[in-house]
Amino acid sequence: MGRYVIRRLLQMIPVFIGATLLIFLMVNVMGDPIAGLCGDRQCDPATAARLRKEFGLDKPVWQQYLTYMGNVFTGDFGTAFNGQEVTELMSTAFPVTIRLTIVAIFFEIVIGITLGVVTGLRRGKPVDTGVLLGTLVVISVPTFVTGLLLQLLLGVEWGWIKPSVSTDATFDELIVPGLVLASVSLAYVTRLTRTSIAENRRSDYVRTAVAKGLPRRRVITRHLLRNSLIPVVTFIGTDVGALMGGAIVTERIFNIHGVGYQLYQGILRQNTQTVVGFVTVLVLVFLVANLLVDLLYAVLDPRIRYA
Repeated sequence: MGRYVIRRLLQMIPVFIGATLLIFLMVNVMGDPIAGLCGDRQCDPATAARLRKEFGLDKPVWQQYLTYMGNVFTGDFGTAFNGQEVTELMSTAFPVTIRLTIVAIFFEIVIGITLGVVTGLRRGKPVDTGVLLGTLVVISVPTFVTGLLLQLLLGVEWGWIKPSVSTDATFDELIVPGLVLASVSLAYVTRLTRTSIAENRRSDYVRTAVAKGLPRRRVITRHLLRNSLIPVVTFIGTDVGALMGGAIVTERIFNIHGVGYQLYQGILRQNTQTVVGFVTVLVLVFLVANLLVDLLYAVLDPRIRYA
């Protein structure tokens, strides 16, 4: 196991460098960030030259990238064009998005897996058909429509929640936004769990456990569910980074100042330092989440061993 972890960590280095390089190059072709600093009027040549030199934009792109990566390894993600350190923006944005992601993952695990197990054990029954139709509707409806509809009904019409989240963004305020963020992934988790349960239910080890007279609950939890959760865990693990980076729509609807909000502002203002800094951290989140998922396989299925 130790050797496998070390090998995976070494593999993450070129992946991290390649992903950040690609992001850096893509962000640098979005447009001229200096033009956005001068407002509606065009910067005069002297001011533009001074700003380019101040932010290191007068150097070749490859040199900018090497300078940026050298600073990243010292914990310096640069300075936004408004003079604020990117790490300061991260310190306020990431805790909010992490709480939102925790709420979303909770809904995925509790509701998604529960519905998947119930429908997988009752395949072809009315409850199975109803849940399949419901998940298909959720997948078909865009997230912004779901968010605006719940905000209108629960926040404006019925007054059950606040239409916009406060700056504190506590867990109780993030329940509805978390449900909106998790809605599509929750539907996929339900369908994936249902399919996996239905397939493994016909496996030899399940029939053997039933023939030995084991209680139904033990057969489901100890034998059927553990083996069926492997593809579900893979999906949820990779979904962590996707939820954190893809929360732009949800955070805009409920006025949540998290990672999605900062990315939106950075792209809108062509603030390359902010965009690259936040996406760099999200790349690390993706890589670590995938490593943890691989290690969790051995817990779910004892037959899996890492050399």
